[in-house]
Order: sequence, then structure tokens, then C-alpha cells
Amino acid sequence: MTDGPDGSAGAGVAAVVVNYESGDELAACVAGLQREHPAEIVVVDNGSEDGSVRRCRERFPGVVAIVPGRNLGYGAAANRGVAATSSDLVLVCNPDLLVSPGAVRELADALAGDPRAGLAGPLLRSASGDRYPSARRFPSLVDAAGHALIGIFNPDNRFTRAYQQAELADDTRTTRTVDWVSGACFVVRRTAFEDVGGFDESYFMYLEDVDLCRRLGRAGWTTLYVPRAEAVHLQGTSTARHPYRMVVEHHRSLLRFAVSSTEGWRRILLPLVAAGIATRAVLAALRLWWAGGPGRSGPTGPPTHTL
Repeated sequence: MTDGPDGSAGAGVAAVVVNYESGDELAACVAGLQREHPAEIVVVDNGSEDGSVRRCRERFPGVVAIVPGRNLGYGAAANRGVAATSSDLVLVCNPDLLVSPGAVRELADALAGDPRAGLAGPLLRSASGDRYPSARRFPSLVDAAGHALIGIFNPDNRFTRAYQQAELADDTRTTRTVDWVSGACFVVRRTAFEDVGGFDESYFMYLEDVDLCRRLGRAGWTTLYVPRAEAVHLQGTSTARHPYRMVVEHHRSLLRFAVSSTEGWRRILLPLVAAGIATRAVLAALRLWWAGGPGRSGPTGPPTHTL
């Protein structure tokens, strides 16, 4: 891999930022990426009207901006961004994401050290420094049901802890193979991404990262969690403007993933799964209403990128 002038990962990594109404956070994200000296930076804008792309262009004239003129969805926009780059490795991220110094190098080196690894994700932290469970396993039906229905009100239940691999919180040094990592930030090998056809564009947003990692696994690629690489995910900057729509999109994607990933005799359970997802959507909407209604205080944003 070719390094940048300060030893950071350079010519082997491109960066793609999928933007939507992110305000000044887009320029902050690009500034952080530029400090890692990527070979190229591409911003794909999903129909923003807040001037974020214009301000980013003014500050960073070398950044390529793709403006389709409408909201394509996260995966579809990322696909266009990856197609516009030529590097062997591509970092894909949200605009409300700040990479820590050296994070891109850590992710790139992890992929370089394992020829069957197709994708690598960092340890994500919130703005307050708390670890976000960005590396997870594909849940069993029991864990999925428990997490979906109990996790809304009690996030520390045993089903959620199993799904979110709570044990990873104790080790922030060891790279390991996991089922999937959050699409908020990852580096993917171009050959692996193209091998599976990129993101499935039928997912507008949410679960496209789970689906991508699942298809990579079925094609023989592995997904790595690299906690030595860190990034701060501010979460919900643009999606909080339409929280109820995001609840609908999240649960629509849950159903799509359930239908596409359930095989064999378990398919007879899909009507029950669909009913459970519908129930969860109602509960999630009620929780948002209760937290953000008149005279109430509390979080009013939608679910984070994936739950």
C-alpha cells in the first residue's frame, strides 16, 4: 500500500461519503478523511437542500460530488460512489462520522493481512465516547424476537446482549471475524464488493449493511471487526428530521431481510415474523411519541443506522 506523506494509508484507499441534509458535519467528515490522505474522496448527495454539498465543495474543491437530484437511498448512493472510484480498497461512511487518526490505515492493514477478508469495520463511539455495538452476529429467531420486542424498552436484556456481542466491549485491541459490522463506516475490498454486486438497492436504508455482509459470507468472504481503528458516529443528524418515516423504513427493511434470509422449514414462520415486525414498528412509534410529545422530554430521533 502507498502511504501518504505522514505515513497514513494513501493511494490504496478511496473514500465515499453518502450525504443527506447533514449540515456542517459533511465538511467536518471530509476534513477528517483528508487527514488520512485517501487517494480520492467522493461525496454522493441524496437530494439535500441544506447547502451542505455546496459548502463542502467550496472548502474542498478537490472532492468529487455526485448529485443525482433525488434520494436514492443509502446503498444505492454508496454503489454509485464506489463505481466512481478506482482504488483497490474503498471506505464507505455516513457524513456524521469522524475517523480517528490512523483508523483508515488500521482497517486497510487488516484487510491486507487476510486475503479472504472482504470488509472491515472499526470500533464506533458516540459523541460522548460510549462504545456503539457496531459488530454483531446474525441473530437466531429466538434472539431476534427477544431483541426486537424487549430491546425497545430494556436494551440490556440477554437477547440483545447476545445479538450485539456485548463481550466485545471488554477487548478493544483484537481483530476478529464477525457476522456483520455497521454500514456507518467500513473499508471494503473492491473485488469482494463487485463479487456480490455491491449493496442491494431494494433496501432504501437500514439493514443494507447486514445484507451485504451476509452475501459476502455466502460468497466466501469474511467480515472483520478492527477495534484498534476508531471513529465517532454522531448519529441521527439528518434522519431525526423524519423520525416516523425512519421507523417505517427500518421495519420495512427488517421484513425484507427476514424474507430474503430465511430458508428451509423456517419460512413457514414468516407470517409470525411479519406480525412481530409490525408490532415492533407500532411500539417504536409509540416510544418516539412518548419521548418527544408535548410536555415530555427525551430522545426524539429515529433508530440508529441499524438495530
